[in-house]
Amino acid sequence: MADERGSDLDIVVDGPLESDGGQVLHETSSGDPSLHPSVKSLLEAFPDEVQRHQLTAGDQWVVWVGPERIHEILTWLKEDGAQAYDMMSDVTGVDYGSGRPVEVVYQMFSTTHGRALRIRCPIPLETMETDSVYDLWKSADWLEREVYDLFGITFNGHPDLRRILMPDDYAEGHPLRKDFPLRGRFSRAEQTRRALTQNVERFYSTEDLKSGEPQEVEVAERSAAPVNTSNDVPGSHLNGEGL
Repeated sequence: MADERGSDLDIVVDGPLESDGGQVLHETSSGDPSLHPSVKSLLEAFPDEVQRHQLTAGDQWVVWVGPERIHEILTWLKEDGAQAYDMMSDVTGVDYGSGRPVEVVYQMFSTTHGRALRIRCPIPLETMETDSVYDLWKSADWLEREVYDLFGITFNGHPDLRRILMPDDYAEGHPLRKDFPLRGRFSRAEQTRRALTQNVERFYSTEDLKSGEPQEVEVAERSAAPVNTSNDVPGSHLNGEGL
């Protein structure tokens, strides 16, 4: 009788499983905000914009902020002397699936005060856009491009918002979205066809494609070193006698 269980690859064909829509993720605040000066100050300066806060991993403070005034809040966190978050170490994205907003995550550090802070900004699926912080931290340049490339979030005001990992003409969407099929949106045959018909000039400049004179490397001749066929270890004996 034929085995009707199928193979482990069936799950790849079926695509990713949906997240549990009833699962609640970080919906309530936790931790005493007075333990972190910036969390306490955020609650005082922007009480209507801070959605919640949480202490995770023992010492990592996370604050959820709505997208409406995110650029204003991040500007304040950088320029206010009591905050002084002069380093934007990472900008990334998180997609929970099941119709939940895609979050943009900002990981910052203040070299002045020696403390870290993580800001998470939920972006509604209906808009999928927010303001760029490139004008505040130049490190956000490639980081925002990566989030745009892999999650599809548009950063308004970015000076050069284009794909950074996938080809510019990549037509299958954004690979880190939960609704992205594990094998891509195109069939294997279509992916192969596109790979074989692609124009190599997309990846190489005209100068790179020109054939030139082969580079020759001169190798200096060296005399062969004498081969020691003795099993003796140098220095283990003198004149055939033991030490």
